[in-house]
Amino acid sequence: MIAQVFGTALFGVPVLVGLLGLLLPPGDNGRYRRRRAARLAVAGAVLALADAVFLLLAADDPVEYGVEVVRFGELPVTFGVSLGPAALYVALAVTVVALAVQVYSVSYLHDDSRYAPYAAQVSIFTGAMLLVVSANDLIMLLVGWEVMGICSYLLIGHDRRLPEAPRAAVKAFLVTRVGDVGFLLGIAFLGISAGSFEISAVLASSPAHLTVALLLILAGVAGKSAQFPLHTWLPDAMAGPTPISALIHAATMVAAGVYVVFRLFPLFADSPGALAVLGVMAAITLLLGALAATAQDDIKRVLAWSTVSQIGYMTGALAVGVPAAALFHLLTHAAFKALLFLAAGGVIHAVGTNLMSRMGGLRTHLPATFWAFVVGLGALAGLPPLAGFWSKENVLVAAAHATEGHGPAPAWVGWVVWLAALLGVGITAWYSTRLLLRTFFGHARARTEQWHVGFDDAAYERDPGAPHDPPRLMLWPVLLLTVPTVLLGLAAFLPGFRSALELDAPHLEISIVLPLLLLALGAGSAWWLWHTAPGVDPAQALGRLRPFFAAGFRIDEIQDRLVVRPVRALAAALRLVDERVVDAAVEGTGTSTTRLGQVLATAHRAALPRAAVAVFAGALVLGVVAAIYGAAS
Repeated sequence: MIAQVFGTALFGVPVLVGLLGLLLPPGDNGRYRRRRAARLAVAGAVLALADAVFLLLAADDPVEYGVEVVRFGELPVTFGVSLGPAALYVALAVTVVALAVQVYSVSYLHDDSRYAPYAAQVSIFTGAMLLVVSANDLIMLLVGWEVMGICSYLLIGHDRRLPEAPRAAVKAFLVTRVGDVGFLLGIAFLGISAGSFEISAVLASSPAHLTVALLLILAGVAGKSAQFPLHTWLPDAMAGPTPISALIHAATMVAAGVYVVFRLFPLFADSPGALAVLGVMAAITLLLGALAATAQDDIKRVLAWSTVSQIGYMTGALAVGVPAAALFHLLTHAAFKALLFLAAGGVIHAVGTNLMSRMGGLRTHLPATFWAFVVGLGALAGLPPLAGFWSKENVLVAAAHATEGHGPAPAWVGWVVWLAALLGVGITAWYSTRLLLRTFFGHARARTEQWHVGFDDAAYERDPGAPHDPPRLMLWPVLLLTVPTVLLGLAAFLPGFRSALELDAPHLEISIVLPLLLLALGAGSAWWLWHTAPGVDPAQALGRLRPFFAAGFRIDEIQDRLVVRPVRALAAALRLVDERVVDAAVEGTGTSTTRLGQVLATAHRAALPRAAVAVFAGALVLGVVAAIYGAAS
């Protein structure tokens, strides 16, 4: 019973805290409300984290229960939780990142008059992701899935002073809704075939039209997890506050799709067709995101495109039939990507710009932030012994084994994923090194509003307004996140952790030498381009491809021409038909009836002589008609 209460509280507490935060009274002044909102939000995150830790340490068996709440005909919908060890590790990652974001936001948004609803929305967002993780029913999962979509819309568009923020929020909402249509239909297929929406019942059944249902599910996964071709919303979502970027990219939203496939993987294992589609989608996304990251100037967009690419590693591991490797990379990615985004917020706070072309020489002025970036980018690139190395090693080895025909996917899917993952290692090392060099080495390349100093280090020392590490409430979450970024990969050596995820022990096979060589080649080539032409962006080596990569292969433009414009044209045509034909017919009928009534009304008001003549004329006409009809018959 205690485990059931704590299992429900895992997602219930953040949601309740968020709703209470939205109802906070204004108080005497904005600061009073802000303090109450901050305390409430941080307390909610702490309670959710403590709940996850308690369940992980105290629950000997998986927490599972369900209570029927409604029926759709013969289909029951249950309310309850299903929390196994793997789900609890994901919940732990979500709550750790959420707590770091809440604490960080107190200082980052210190002058934001709308902080209180922001903090409440973050709490609800966290609770929705935890609902997806813990739901024992597909309808419950769908509720959490959709609440996340609403919260992402509100949080991405939080800063209304930025004209691009509302546009990015609408884009994220609409693009993910496109995938969610398929997701909803896929859930309906599975539930109707199984006779229940309970996940355990669905997994135990043999659903009809399984591949069709799973492909519909993958449409929703592609939208939420920013996979090709529904990935275009994620880079634009950088218009939101930096802590929200960390939350979306590290532990919620984009991780939700990967977790859903992990949860339903027994069904995917029975559908080679669905795995093949997932593998191709993963390979394209992995390389597309990595190449796009090489050409960005905005530091947050580099990290955003890297998220697109890293999620491709996770879906690739799922495609080759090793869900444990996907979940392991999800956990390590949550640590180092949250670290990188929050550290990027510190850089932006210091220099007042997102653009790397206006940064440089920050190594000595932001030492803590610099070393956080070194650790985070090292993990992102897969540098041993950091966490990202061990999780990527699992993905690469799994893909290499799949090329031999081991696993549920066809062998060619293993080849596609393995080759894409190998290339991704080199490209990731290249853009990670470029980001580090452009931001922290060399000299400053421009002045900013917050950085009124010269172009040399001596000027920094003379000017008290020189950039510096962020305040403690922003710095401590960053420093604490370096711990799992460094050590989490070593959990793969712990038998308890491996059994919870059903993860193989680290292989350290000879095949891992090739990825390490590609990592060295990618990082070394970026450094060489920087060293041979000091102050020149290594991305200039991309030549004419740079604008193409920077625009994300212009997929936005392609979708605009192939989808958005035709839909708008169709909508305009339908509107024209509605106004010119349907409305005209309805309005014309009403107008004609009104005019006829006016004519009859006028006739009834005629003077007596005229009325008598009309009656006699009518009688004469009727008589003539009757005579003609009688003669004819």
